This record gives sequence, C-alpha cells and structure tokens, in this order.
Amino acid sequence: MSAPRPARLHHVPQLTAILWAFSRRAPWLPRVRARRTDLRLMAKITHRGWVRIVPGRRGPVGFIARDGARIHALYVHPRAHRSGLGTTLLEDAKSRSKRLELWVAEANHPARAFYAAHDFTEAARTEGGGNDENLPDILMVWPPEERAQARSAQP
Repeated sequence: MSAPRPARLHHVPQLTAILWAFSRRAPWLPRVRARRTDLRLMAKITHRGWVRIVPGRRGPVGFIARDGARIHALYVHPRAHRSGLGTTLLEDAKSRSKRLELWVAEANHPARAFYAAHDFTEAARTEGGGNDENLPDILMVWPPEERAQARSAQP
C-alpha cells in the first residue's frame, strides 16, 4: 500500500466518484447538492491543499480532507473497504496534527465505530442544524482527553 500524498486537481473526478459511491450505499443520506457543486467543492479543497490520497493503480482509492485539526471527509472506494486504507489515512493525519476533530452523522454507524476504534471520543451532539443534510450529528475528537475543550465547539 502506498503512503498518503497530496491530491492534485486532476484527481478531482476520481475523488468525487469515491464520494458518490459512498452516497449511493447510504440510503439514510439525502442528496442535497448537485454533482457539479460537489466537483467544484472538491476542486476548491484540493487546490487549498486539504486533500491527501492513497494512490492505486488506476488513481486514488481513498482520501482524507483536513483543514488543520478539522477532518471534513474521509472516504475509501468500496472495492477497497476493510483493506486498511482508512486507517492509513487517519494515522497520517494523526502524525501531522496534535489534535483532530470531525463531525459524523449519527446514522453513520460504521464510521462512528471506525473512529471509536481509532481512539476518537464523542464530545458533543447536535440535531443537524450545522450540516447540509440537516441530520443529527456527533462531534468526535482525538486524543480523547480533548473532550472537555471540544464541548464548546460548533460545526
């Protein structure tokens, strides 16, 4: 498995395809943006240097989007699930930051279990007013002792 590296703009179509593959497999997740909007947003965060990928033979097989301590997205292509790519991306982020935080949809039980298995702890909950989908969500933080400080954070 290759080490994570910065994404480039030419990766944007493949990155959004990974995102859309997740969306198709999450019946609880409403579609709230046009695909063009997703492409523009992915290009914007890639250009800003927030996105790191794990490359595969045919392009990225997983990515993480992080701005400082805030993880905005972590997705792995469905064909590569349970291969350790998510862990590789998360460990890379941990090695680059003393603190990490992310919001995860309450309904996304696999993601919640994944982050808990990687020592993230729940710090706060909302009814979803701060996310595009208006779904209840959970703020998770690492390292766990950051819980108290994160309680005042808002999405």
